[in-house]
Amino acid sequence: MHSTALAPVTETKIVMSDPTALGVFGLAMVTFVAASAKMGWTSGTVYLIPWALFLGSIAQVWASSIDFKKNNYFGAIVLGAYGLFWIAVAMHWAISLGWFGAVGDKADPRQLGVACIGYFIFSLFIMVAAFEANKVFALILVMINVLLPALALTIFGINAPLFGMVAAYSELIISLLGFYCAGAVFLNSYFGRALLPLGKPFGFIRKGPAPRPAGDVHLVAPASAARP
Repeated sequence: MHSTALAPVTETKIVMSDPTALGVFGLAMVTFVAASAKMGWTSGTVYLIPWALFLGSIAQVWASSIDFKKNNYFGAIVLGAYGLFWIAVAMHWAISLGWFGAVGDKADPRQLGVACIGYFIFSLFIMVAAFEANKVFALILVMINVLLPALALTIFGINAPLFGMVAAYSELIISLLGFYCAGAVFLNSYFGRALLPLGKPFGFIRKGPAPRPAGDVHLVAPASAARP
């Protein structure tokens, strides 16, 4: 008999860095610039569009794609969802400014308010998970869930001065929390230890299967007992 030697199997593992800092920085930047318009520090949406496209959308969507490869479910879904949101918002602004031609009389800008309500519903689910990620992420999601309905009500024309100011301050707080979160993730990852705290999860919901109630014991009969 002739033995055939098997060729050695070589495995290549691609190590990718955590993209969270870049994705959250993109969110922080676009909300900071957008908040400047809502606060009255700047005006108009023309020069908000580049920040919405490149920081709010591309940075977050790219970070989301890396998190999918790293099996980081939370980061992949959250960064991807909000990255796509900013692409749509940028397109809304560009269309309203006439970049793609004249806007007909049938255009209804309140549809952006409807989209904000839709994102608010989804963000409630994300907030539940964020409470079990860390406290900074949890605060960001709480403020996002203040911002989105406030934006929707402003767009619908319901007490616009009040809800416009609520949207402005909540968006500013989101940006400041985002800057801190991005900086903390960057420094903590670079130095390999927690230089800036993000806060432990609240621990309201435990991951994994639900614990079996006390006294709930399932008896399994031995295989011999099943024989006639």
